[in-house]
Order: sequence, then C-alpha cells, then structure tokens
Amino acid sequence: MKTYFQKAAALGCFCVAVTLTACGGGQGLQSDFNDTKTKDTKTKETENGSGETKGDFPAMAWEAYADTPVDLDWYVNFSWFETGWGENMVSRKITEETGVSVNFITPAGSETEKMNSMIASDTLPDIITLGWWETQAQQMVEYDMVYALNELADQYDPYFYEVIDPDTASWYTKEDGNIYCYPSSSYTPADYETCDNIGSNENFLVRKDIYEAIGSPDMTTPEGFCHAVKEAVRLFPEVEGYPLIPIGADEFRWDGCNSFDKYLKDFLAVPNEKDGKAYDRTLDEDYIAWLKVFRQLAEEGYLVNDIFVDRRTQIEEKLARGRYFCMFYQGQDMLDQQKTRYKEDPDSVYIAVEGPKNSRGDDPVLPGTSINGWTVTFISKNCRNPERAIAFLSYLISEHGQKLIYLGVEGEMYDMVDGTAVLYPKVQQLLDTDREEYDRIYGADDAYWMLQDNVMQMKWGRALPDAERQIKEWSYPYSYYAGQYEVNYASGTEAANINAKVQQVWGKTLPQLLLADSEEEFDRIFQEFVEKRASYGYEKVLEENTRQIALLKEKLGMAE
Repeated sequence: MKTYFQKAAALGCFCVAVTLTACGGGQGLQSDFNDTKTKDTKTKETENGSGETKGDFPAMAWEAYADTPVDLDWYVNFSWFETGWGENMVSRKITEETGVSVNFITPAGSETEKMNSMIASDTLPDIITLGWWETQAQQMVEYDMVYALNELADQYDPYFYEVIDPDTASWYTKEDGNIYCYPSSSYTPADYETCDNIGSNENFLVRKDIYEAIGSPDMTTPEGFCHAVKEAVRLFPEVEGYPLIPIGADEFRWDGCNSFDKYLKDFLAVPNEKDGKAYDRTLDEDYIAWLKVFRQLAEEGYLVNDIFVDRRTQIEEKLARGRYFCMFYQGQDMLDQQKTRYKEDPDSVYIAVEGPKNSRGDDPVLPGTSINGWTVTFISKNCRNPERAIAFLSYLISEHGQKLIYLGVEGEMYDMVDGTAVLYPKVQQLLDTDREEYDRIYGADDAYWMLQDNVMQMKWGRALPDAERQIKEWSYPYSYYAGQYEVNYASGTEAANINAKVQQVWGKTLPQLLLADSEEEFDRIFQEFVEKRASYGYEKVLEENTRQIALLKEKLGMAE
C-alpha cells in the first residue's frame, strides 16, 4: 500500500552516535496544499539555511514585516515553561528579523482547567501550544475557535507551504481538507527506518557513583533489583546531607503514574496488541509480578512517601541534588538537573542502565516520538494580527528558523566547520553546566521548542553535551515507531467517557497497590479494580482501541 511517508531516498541519512547528521526530511517535496504552483517554481532555502533563496518563488512574508513591530500573545499549556522573551540572544535576533515580540502565557495551576476556562470564555490568545492528545486540541477546531493554517497561508503567506513537511501536513489534515495546527518533534516511520539515532524519552536511571560503588549490579530481575536498592541504602543512607530516596518516580496524577505504569510496561516489553486485537496491558502477568516486587519494597520501607506526593518542581529539586538512587523517568525532561549534577561532580550524574525485564529476559521495547509529535500549535481566531502569526510560524518552521532556535546566532554562538556546527567554548561550557543561565543569555538548544523539527536539526551535526550523551544514546537500540498505538478518543464518545472513568479509578488504585500491607491485600485491591472497570464497560474501550489501531496502521501503510 502506498503511504504518506515514503520520503525521497536521495536524502538518505548518515547517523553516528555522537556527531549527528541529517536523517530523512521532507523539505522540498511537493505540498499537498500547493496545487497552484509547480515544483519548478517552489521556494527552496539555501543549504546553509541562511534564508537566502534562489529561483522563482514566493516571497517570505516574515521578511516583509521585519520593520513593523508587533506583539503576539503565545499560550504554552505547560506550567513548568519559564523561558522569557527579549533578553536572550536568540529571541532578540528573531524579533530583529521578524518584527515579532512574544508575550508567553503559562498556567499558574492546572493546565486542563486553564484551557477549559479560556475555551468557555472565548479568551484564547493569539497562538496556543498544547499536547496533541489533549481534548481541547480537538474542541478548539470543533468550536471554530482557530484558523485553518492553509487558509491563512493562501491569503497571507504561501511560503508556509514551502517549509512544512508534506508528510506531517497530510497527517494533520482534517476531513474538511484543512490543517489547523502544526506539531513539534514529529517523526515518521520512514525516519526510524533510515536513522539509527532516534531515541526514546523513557529511561531507567541510576545515580552513577552509587551504582558503581555497589558493583554495577544487574537490576533486570526482581532479586537483582531488590538487592541493588538495599545495598544503595545500606552504603549511602544520605547524600549531601539529605536522606537517599531509594526509588524515585514521575508524578502520581489523577490517572496514575508513568513510572509504575507505561514506562514499566515498556521496559517489560508488554505488547500493545496480540492476535490482531488491542492487548490489555494492565493484566499482563509480568507487569503484575513487578508491581508486587515494588509493593514488597514499599513494605520494607524503600518506597518513601515523597514519591507519592511530589509534583514536578519537587522532583526536579531532588534530581538536582542527586537524592534518588534509581527511577523510571523521562530522560529528556531531567537534562537541566543532570547538568547541575555534572557541574557539581561528573561522577554523580544519572546514567541509563538496563532496568526490570520480563520473565523471558526480553529487551525493552521503548516507543519514540511518532508523526503526532509532542505538542501542536494553533492560531486563534481572536488573533489581532493573523497575517503576522502565520508568517511567524513559517519563519520558525523554516530551516533558517530551526537553525536559529537550535544552534543560536551564527558568528556569535557557533561556526560551521566542514558542515558541522561547532559551538564557541564559552557557549558549550554554559550549555553543559547551567541550562537556566544558558537560556537567559543565549536561548538556543530548543529553548523555544514549540515548533522544533528534530529530524531537520540532525543535519547540522552538533555534538551532544557530555552530561546528556549517555542517556540519549542508551535508548537508540531499543526505540521504535509506535504511532500506530497512539489511540485518541473523540471527546464525548462512549469510549472516551468509559476510559476517563477507568483512568480515574486507576489513579486511586495504583498507589493503593504499591502500599498494600500484604500480597493478599494487593490481590484484593487489584481484583476490585478489574471488576469496577468491567462494570463501566471497559471491553468497549478495548474494542475501540482495536479499531483505531487497525485504522492507524492502514493510514501509516503498516496494514498487513
């Protein structure tokens, strides 16, 4: 079956572990929307990403607006995002080239409540970025609150068609023929086939010095895992004046905890489907067995109360102090804290190692980012200057914009040497040791990640910083494309309502399982959960999952 995702073979890819080169990429391919232009008259940027162009092509709107200042309000639906605009070198350069100054807005509390409130009151700001999976992303389109980007491009900025990836654009095109948002960090199945340096954000991490001090033990079996945790506490009851936290975790939220749910299942290679049907991963025997291992460790005092109540801010503080011995966590999300550890003592950083495995000893199967990407960005119909907003998005998506937000200002922060970006020593040193200060002064390395194109950025060959290299590279052999399993329930449907109720019950059940007084108590709690979700009609959720997986496979060209 012909798919959206057969990329030009001539682009190829040469990827090595430390110095990264371009992999795949859809730049220069005919846009599905750009029917009025021929391939010979398409806009193409120069290879060095300077923004200079050649041939017969439409003008870049952002250049025309550069001398006309405008302010755009940009809502980012993540409370932890704190990077400002106008002080660092990158944002100043972007404003100089586009005339746009950005006022970032983030939620002070619940992201969901903030988005719901803005939708209900029709107070969406100019630009909105949120997770692709969030129900509000669909609601904004259904309620006619956001522009179709292609219609804005038709009216104000045809250059948009020249910089978007046609595969990604096709994926995000709705049944009405419009594309309402554009993603960050989007990878196609073809990218995984042509590149061997695409990793997963899921890691099992240990503090390097403690792990090595206890003999770098095998932690893949229940026996080895328990022994390692107990040895770590025995030899290092405190770190830097604080009690060692034997086992860390991501936040416990209303619907569960990634560390003891999705990440654990993926490390145990629990399948997403069996015999053509969606697999009930929570009932997997290996998964239940490992939950009981953690329950036993909790009974013995090795799951401390902190992990059940800490929010991301507290987790980051404890990571920066190196207080955890081991944890399932998002490797990319702790790199700032990793750099703090690296600056303090390179031996005290966290490293990725083999974590719990299933009873067969299978390698982990870790999902990487899919064509859905991570976040999606919209332009609101409340936008006072939609022509500037679409031109600004085109600028950021373009090779010129990507090079700026990833590498920084050429000649002031880095030089290109034989096709590879070489950061100036003072820039590299700050990036390696103090991300907060780096963002304040320089603001590159995807500090403004809302439209980042990771595949494009690979072509510039910048070496990974020492503090993050091992964590990123460790997952390369185990990562795979899993977009066919990213089911998304339409808001208000029966499956969506049932799944939400089940997830809410699971969010309460998971900590109860881990803190159960005995294995018998664990079994009782687990059985109650299974019976309760059955009473909600959970079988309909599994049926919907099966249906969506089949459709996604067909769209991705994976159908057998």
